Formats: sequence, C-alpha cells, structure tokens
Amino acid sequence: MDNQPTICALASAIGQGGISVVRISGAAAGTIAKQMFGQIPKPRYAHYGWFMDENGTQIDKGIALFFPAPHSFTGEDVLELQGHGGLQVARLLLDAALALGATAAEPGEFSKRGFLNGKMDLLQAEAVADIIDASSQQSARSALRSLSGEFSAQVSALTKALIELRVFVEATIDFADEEIDFLASGEVENKLGKIKQDIQTILVSAEQGAILRDGLNIAIVGKPNAGKSSLLNALTKQPSAIVTDIAGTTRDVLKETVNINGMPLNIIDTAGLRASEDKIEQEGIKRAHSEIEQADALLLVFDAQDGAADLSILTSVDDKAIVLVKNKIDLTGEPAVATVVDGKTQISLCAKNAQGIDLLQQKLVDIAGLNAVGEGVLLARKRHIIALQSALSSVDSALTQLDADACELLAQDLHHAAQDLGQITGEFSSDDLLGEIFSSFCIGK
Repeated sequence: MDNQPTICALASAIGQGGISVVRISGAAAGTIAKQMFGQIPKPRYAHYGWFMDENGTQIDKGIALFFPAPHSFTGEDVLELQGHGGLQVARLLLDAALALGATAAEPGEFSKRGFLNGKMDLLQAEAVADIIDASSQQSARSALRSLSGEFSAQVSALTKALIELRVFVEATIDFADEEIDFLASGEVENKLGKIKQDIQTILVSAEQGAILRDGLNIAIVGKPNAGKSSLLNALTKQPSAIVTDIAGTTRDVLKETVNINGMPLNIIDTAGLRASEDKIEQEGIKRAHSEIEQADALLLVFDAQDGAADLSILTSVDDKAIVLVKNKIDLTGEPAVATVVDGKTQISLCAKNAQGIDLLQQKLVDIAGLNAVGEGVLLARKRHIIALQSALSSVDSALTQLDADACELLAQDLHHAAQDLGQITGEFSSDDLLGEIFSSFCIGK
C-alpha cells in the first residue's frame, strides 16, 4: 500500500444532522491536519478548534481526531473532522482537503485499505457494510459476530486442518516405499469426516445468515381477484397495494419488506395469472412469471369459494416451497386453520380482516428454517455459501479418492478445498473480486 494517494470522504450520512464527519486517510493526513486545524492533534484525543480551508479562512468549529499508522481503521494515518451537520459545511471541508492534496475516496476504499493493510480480513470488512445495512436486531448481532472475527476463526481453523492433512498425505506419497501405510490407519478418513461435518455445520449457519442478510423472497401469485393485494397489505400491515373488486387491478410488481421474528421477508405482489388481450396486463403477467422464477417460496392465493387451488397456472416450480392460501373464508364461514392438501401446506384465512395471518407468518418462518434464530447464526453472503459448497464438494471428492488409494488426487482435492475456504477470508482473492465486494460499500467506509 506504499505510495497510495491520501483519500477523503464524508463518513456521516448526507443531509442535515447534528454533526458531519469528514474522514481523511493516507500519508498526507498529518500535513492536512496542520493546515486545516493548525496542528496535528495528539493521537486518539479529541481536540476542539477552528477548521480552515487552504487559504486559512475559517470554515467551521468542531472536533479533530488523529489516528497515526498503523493504529487506525485503515492502517494509515487517519484524520477525522467533526463539524456541524449540513451539506455546505461538509462540502467546504471536503473541498479544502481536496485542495490540499487529497483525492476523493471510491466506494468502500477505507475498508479496502484496512483489508489490504492487514487490519481485518475480507469477512470482517464485509461485516462492516452488513452492520450498516442490517434490517433487524438479529442481523446486526450476527454481523457484529462476523466483525469480531468469529466467522473468520471458524473458516481459518478448517483451512488449517485441510493444509495439515494435505501435508500428511503428501508425506505419505514421498515415503511410498516405507512398509507403513499411513492412509490405511484410518486417521485420514477420520479427520476428513470431521472436516466435512464442520463445513456442513458452518454452511447451515451461513445459509440462515444469508436469509437474515438478504431476506426470503416470497412471491404472492394466483388468479385475478383472489385477494393477493389484500394479503400483501395484511402482511405489511399497511395499504401498500390498491385493492378493488375489479379483476386485474395489479398490473406491475409491488415489493415490500417486513420482519417476522427478526427475519426479513421480501413480499412480492404480482399480477393475476390469466390469458389476457390487454398489452399492459400481458407485461404484468410476464413480470409475474419472472418473479416466480426468482422467488424462494410462493404463496398461491385462491378464493375459498372456488374450493381448491389451481396449480396448473404455475410452471417450472418443482424446486420451490409452495403454500396454498385459501383466502376469503369470511364468505364461506370456514375457520382459520393450517392443513395439508396433496402434500402442500394450506392456510385458510381472510386477508381482509387479517384472520389467520399469524398461521401464515409461522409457516414462512418454518420455510426459512429460522425457528431458532440465535447466537450461532453467522451473517453470510452468496459468495460465502458458494465457496463453502465448493469446499464441501472437494472434501467429498477427497473421500472418494481416499477409498481408491489415489493419493495424488486426494492431495489435490484437499488443496482445492483449502483454496475455496481461503476465498472467504481473502487469503486467496483476485482484484476483480475485491473490486466487486468493496464497490457496494458506502463512500465513507
């Protein structure tokens, strides 16, 4: 990270507020502090005084903090200026820093420098953004656990175990002429089995964490006038969608996010599925099918007066959880109840008056597998899950090679598994991967 430009950005939210924070990181931070604050503040002490521009003109009065390298968030010299909230004060402070030699930071560049300077691994860097974006208390706690290094420690322990096992296997290859068959002792098989079990445990936790982070995508589908929009309103507890007696009212996709027991649900209301000559409605139906393909689960809503759900309106949904929602039971006098029909859960309810909505909410929690959202869930991203799945596949292949006494292939599979896990923490990573990850961060992070 030598010869990197000094960067600056607004670290607080844009808009009016109590304070605005400008963060400056890099070798020139101390020099900029002298010119903008009149001195380099004592490390990690709050100093109150005037902020000045490059010409010595007073801009604002506030608090300056200085964190010398390597004891800072980025591992570089870091200066933070806390002035009064408002766009103009922040803009003047940033303009002054830029005039004194700093450059505007890219999205996530402060966190990226912290990673590259060894202040955190990739998992911890991502956890910084996840804490900021957390949509529930549970997801915030899980992100905090990743930031503290718990997820990294588990992955690193597995990586170390794989490397040690690979060394053992390669030693066996090097001493193939010895009479002792190390692999036949069962030690390698036992250790591989333990590693596989540990990866599976982390993977389950990570998959739950991914749901906590991104939410479960639930598409509400069905024929026109089945009460889909009313169901969306009942789940969100607000009039999110227009509800009328006219079939085909919903012509576009409407998305809302709600939290149930700390689990974010992305509820998607779609156009009624039917044959139509209306071009606008046809486009809505096309978008509905697109949402069905991407959804994690479907709520197939039908009118209780129709008697049964028409599954023929759905195509290519064999891999998705489908909940049958028998709506408008107020018109048939049926009770709100959860039953099983042809192997699928059916919830009888009335979306109009929210009768039976609690039964549906519990079923959605069951689908997510988050009945016991607890301290063991690790907030994860899709790339983490892909890497864990790939590592698990390599371990399975290694077990196959072990049975076939293919030592060289066994060692190679162990190497691939370790590399897969190394991508999670950033031990093995490409510039393209880092660019993709940090580009989604806030500018000031």
